[in-house]
Amino acid sequence: MDEKERNARQDLIGWCREQGIPLVGIADATRWEKPPFQPWMPVEFYPQSIFPGTRSVIVIGLPVHLPVIETTPSIFYHEHYNTINRLLDQFTYQIAERLNQGGHPSIAIPRDGYGSIDVLRELPVAFFSHRHAAFLAGLGTFGMNNMILTPAYGPRVRFSSVFTTIRLPPDPVMEQELCIRCNRCVEMCPSSALPGDPYPDGITRKGACTGYSAALSRRHASPCGVCIRVCPVGEDRERFGRTDPDLYSRNDPQSPLRRAWDHVRRYGVKGPFPEE
Repeated sequence: MDEKERNARQDLIGWCREQGIPLVGIADATRWEKPPFQPWMPVEFYPQSIFPGTRSVIVIGLPVHLPVIETTPSIFYHEHYNTINRLLDQFTYQIAERLNQGGHPSIAIPRDGYGSIDVLRELPVAFFSHRHAAFLAGLGTFGMNNMILTPAYGPRVRFSSVFTTIRLPPDPVMEQELCIRCNRCVEMCPSSALPGDPYPDGITRKGACTGYSAALSRRHASPCGVCIRVCPVGEDRERFGRTDPDLYSRNDPQSPLRRAWDHVRRYGVKGPFPEE
C-alpha cells in the first residue's frame, strides 16, 4: 500500500469517528474469492460481480440499543430499527460520495436488498450479504443465530457497506470465536427457525423466520430480534446492567423490567398483545 492509500484509510476512519460511527472495518475484495468456510456464496454475490473494479469493501456498523430491543416485538424496536437503517444508508452514501469526489469511483450498498418481507418470503436472499462483509472486514464472527457477533455489542449491530475502487489497507479477519454456544438464541426463537448447529453447518429455517416476521410486520411490530436480544455476548450488557444470562427466560410479572416491557408492547401494535 502506498502513502496515498494509507492516508485515504486514515481520513475515512477519522470521518467515521467524527460522525459517531463506532464500528468500521475494511476488507480486500479478493477475500470473497478465497472462501474462509464452506458452503460459500456463488460468485454473483461477490463485490466485484456487483461493481466491477471493486478493490475494497468498507463496512460500518451501528448498534441496536439493548434496552430497546428488550421490548421486542414492539413499535419501540420497530422505529429504532428503521432509524438505524436510515442512518446506515445516509452514512454509506456520504462515504461513497467523499471517495467519488476524491477521484475513487465508489457506491453505497443499501442495508437491505430484498424489497420487503413478503418478497423475502418468496426469495429469502438479498443481493449482497453485509454479514459476510462484516466478517471479512474483521468486525466479528458468526454466532449460532447466523448473525455477526461483535465484542462491543454482541449481535446487536446493523451493518452496511461501500464498494470502492481504491485499494485501502484492510483489517485482519477476527480469529477468536465470540459465540459461546450457550444455545439461548436457539431455545428462545419464537419460530423455531434455528437448527442448533454452528454456522455455516446449521441450515436456518428461513421460511419460519420470515413467516413470523411477516406476521409482526402486519402489526407494525417487526422485526423480531429475539435471537439478538438474548445473546449474552457483548460489552453493552454490562453497560446497561444486563449481565444475568437468564434474564429473559424468567417470567416474573413483578420484575420492574418485565413491567416496563409489557407496558411498551401494549401500544402502537395492531391486534392482540404479542405473546413471547
